[in-house]
Amino acid sequence: MAVDTEAHFTTAPLSGVLGAEVSGLDLSVALGGEVVADLRRAFVEHQVLVFRGQNLSPEQQIAFGAQFGELDTHPFVVANPDHPEVIEVITEADDVTNFGGGWHSDLTFLERPDLGSILYAVKPPPHGGDTLFASQFAAYDALSDTMKSMIDGLTAVHSAGPQYGDGGLSTQSKAMATKDADEAMKHTVEHPVVRTHPESGRKGLFVNQAFTVRIKGLRAPESAAMLQLLHGYATHESFTCRVQWDPGTLVMWDNRSVQHFALFDYRGHRRHMRRITIKGDRPT
Repeated sequence: MAVDTEAHFTTAPLSGVLGAEVSGLDLSVALGGEVVADLRRAFVEHQVLVFRGQNLSPEQQIAFGAQFGELDTHPFVVANPDHPEVIEVITEADDVTNFGGGWHSDLTFLERPDLGSILYAVKPPPHGGDTLFASQFAAYDALSDTMKSMIDGLTAVHSAGPQYGDGGLSTQSKAMATKDADEAMKHTVEHPVVRTHPESGRKGLFVNQAFTVRIKGLRAPESAAMLQLLHGYATHESFTCRVQWDPGTLVMWDNRSVQHFALFDYRGHRRHMRRITIKGDRPT
């Protein structure tokens, strides 16, 4: 059922766990302060917001995102030459891999990982190319009290190396240009395994397969076993929603509480998306 939010827009849930489709807004124009505040509340509540039928230039997408915070630049991906905040996420028809495939949360290898990402469909493939999202609140809540007591207070090490170092998975796309591989290999940070959301106060898992390399203080086999278990919870299908893309669809998601997976089931077709991200804070 659609929910009227202060008469500014309506939201309709995508699943029983996370995600909502938002109707009634034109994102190409500046939104009023009350509308932005209501959107922010909906964003924190639903974790993933989907806007259909938008027509956005890079400048308009940047202006929309800037209403929610300072925009970030990616340290290891070559940006749009005219807009350093923008990454053109492209998979060519003859690519053998896609950028963003595999479960992850964006840029957790930063000391202050991005608050959220905003992805716009410039030209999605004629079929396939959906994105899956998983609630890390739901994953944490599903753990037993014993397991929660074991992982609360643990620290994980995150690195850009597995994705952006020499031979990294995100360097193998033909269409996407990466940079500074040596720096990516050296780049590690520590974050809590369980993160408290700074706005909602809810606890969620904060480890992911792309960037989390080990749990501090555990021997290698212990760390690997613990991460395998947590990754399984983090991406269980019962904690997910799925977004199908049409031209002009825009999706924003909360990297503090969500993982995502860009499916690659459209070989032989080109997929062109445009992404910006919002700077975040240090996880606690």
